[in-house]
Amino acid sequence: MPLVDVPGMRPVRMGDLAAELEKRADGTLLIRPRARLDAYPRSMIDFLRHWARTEPDRVFLADRGPQGEWRRVTYAQALAKARSLAQFLIDSGLSAERPLMILSGNSVEHGLLALGAMMAGIPFAPLSPAYSLVSTDHQKLRYLVKLLTPGMVFVAEGEPFDRALRAIWSEDISLLVARNAVPDLPATMFDCAAATEATEVVEAADAAVTPDTVSKFLFTSGSTGMPKAVINTQRMMTCNQAMIASALAFLKDEPPVMVDWLPWNHTAGGNHNFGITLANGGTLHIDDGAPTPAGILKTVRNLEEVSPTLYFNVPKGYEMLLGHLEGNDRLRESFFARLNLMQYAGAGLAQHVWDGLERIARQATGGRVMIITGYGSTETAPFASTTTWAVERPGEVGLPAPGVELKLVPDGDKLELRLRGPNVTPGYWRQPDKTAECFDEEGFYRIGDALKFVDPADVNKGLLFDGRVSEDFKLSTGTWVNLAAVKGAVIRAFAPYVREAVLTGLDRNHIGAMLFLDVDAARRIAPELATASERDLAHSPVLRNLFQERLDALAKTSTGSANLVARAVILDTPPSMDRSEITDKGSINQRAVITTRAALVEDLYAEPPPPHILVARKTA
Repeated sequence: MPLVDVPGMRPVRMGDLAAELEKRADGTLLIRPRARLDAYPRSMIDFLRHWARTEPDRVFLADRGPQGEWRRVTYAQALAKARSLAQFLIDSGLSAERPLMILSGNSVEHGLLALGAMMAGIPFAPLSPAYSLVSTDHQKLRYLVKLLTPGMVFVAEGEPFDRALRAIWSEDISLLVARNAVPDLPATMFDCAAATEATEVVEAADAAVTPDTVSKFLFTSGSTGMPKAVINTQRMMTCNQAMIASALAFLKDEPPVMVDWLPWNHTAGGNHNFGITLANGGTLHIDDGAPTPAGILKTVRNLEEVSPTLYFNVPKGYEMLLGHLEGNDRLRESFFARLNLMQYAGAGLAQHVWDGLERIARQATGGRVMIITGYGSTETAPFASTTTWAVERPGEVGLPAPGVELKLVPDGDKLELRLRGPNVTPGYWRQPDKTAECFDEEGFYRIGDALKFVDPADVNKGLLFDGRVSEDFKLSTGTWVNLAAVKGAVIRAFAPYVREAVLTGLDRNHIGAMLFLDVDAARRIAPELATASERDLAHSPVLRNLFQERLDALAKTSTGSANLVARAVILDTPPSMDRSEITDKGSINQRAVITTRAALVEDLYAEPPPPHILVARKTA
């Protein structure tokens, strides 16, 4: 495997994902890796057994317990607890038809329970805690319970989930609770379940697990309706780790050490990051922080104590961490001490964050630390492609991993992406109609995105994300609007004060923008806004004047109606989960925002425009 040794950058060993391009007569393009996929085990539990045998005393999982101190579990301890929990789940009569549902977030108990379920061959379904803790009507939670028909529900802390548990509980569902059981709801305590004596039944159940055994159900974001239960098989998860290792070759050089908050109900945290740790005999410190003003302080504390060898985060997480890296010597030294690379996903990394990370890395190490990004989805387990070189701009998704085939199908002026490989889901649980819609006649998964070439003359320069195929729209003039490109330009133009933008303009005369504020950033615009509410911020003359300047500057860069954002409105309320405006992943459901805020959409096109509408002034 080549050592990436770029002048001024910390060397790191990466894989070679060189690919070949096939062109069909109808314009369809096929991209295949030259390298073959390495062998992979039948089950994730095979990784656990290997490391429990060869490195029994190495810490596998650690989290902050109720008192705030690290709780650590070694590989040997994890195997023993997983066997006991597998016995408990088998004794409880769980199955694919009555799976385990996990409502709470990342924790040692959550991790051990997931391992026990996989050992028993019983699917588990980690749900977003927001469905229980943020939603007020629990509509999605009830829907998912009806879809899965769980036989057991687990929560780490009973009290915060009181209302949610009462909303879904029935005599057909048993409860498992780590701490603080809910009054009047019968439950088994986790420690009692983990003390179950394992028998040969567990070994027989584990031996019966095959690569096609359903490991878990992960849910789509629900951005176009109710979430779908994506079937995750053992093959999807284990082959994905072989794919990751082919790209991140340095994982074999030393056991990875991670500090990670990404939620396990999402494929990035629960499959990619948890899996990297388990497959490579590493240590995962479960970060109890998050990219929020309060949560980032917990992340800082954890990173001051643990030096990661690789680090994953979303762009907002990096942005918030950057502010602390700049002024905290201890954090900066600890964070960069052993760091091989940083990876981001979920959205584009703003240029000022990118530049800041590279500047701080130079201060700490004397050079840059590689930043990469990749591409995938819940349906691809998630790893499908990545860069194995330092990314120089947002949007690059690299090349496909060994075993993954990409098909690019012409669709207007875009290339629609479809994928095929052993990491692709067999479908959606109990929704055969949705499954059939998502696969073409050759068995390629229709992901709905578009890609384009960095260099059309050289496939090995990699690919670029080119938006969603279905999101582009036409103005009344017949002009096509590339939603991804225009929205990206809007967010960059208003950075860091806008978290998300929703574009309007279908069959209208011009593009409009509905702007969701980054409240914390907006409060820093002026001292008098430091404690302002979101509603007051949106109507503040100081903020509106700044946004008018940004809108005018953006208009000057436009080349025509296809990329001219003519009007904008600053939204004074956050997106609502109960109205499906925001998914549990934090992504915006554009269609729902336009529907629920229809009056504001009309204001964007009213003549004359109402006072709360900003109108772009494009001057020569």
